[in-house]
Amino acid sequence: MDADLYVYSPDNLLRQIETAPFELGYYTVRFYVDEHGRPTRTKTDRVGTFYYSPSGGTLRDETMNIVFYNARLDRYKGYGRLSDTGE
Repeated sequence: MDADLYVYSPDNLLRQIETAPFELGYYTVRFYVDEHGRPTRTKTDRVGTFYYSPSGGTLRDETMNIVFYNARLDRYKGYGRLSDTGE
């Protein structure tokens, strides 16, 4: 596994939140960014700050725009749904 936590991957996101500050429902994480400010899977000369919400699986940029949603990272996906039996 890549030891550079700033290279974007879901695994690196999960590793970062182990020690990331948690405030107002978001973890603050950092990743290398491309020329458009989006997280990248390769090392670049720029690092951006992002905010991860575990209760939605969303990663937001510094202006709180949604960068992406990942169902795998949504801790509460499926909670509150009715079961198929109507219970």
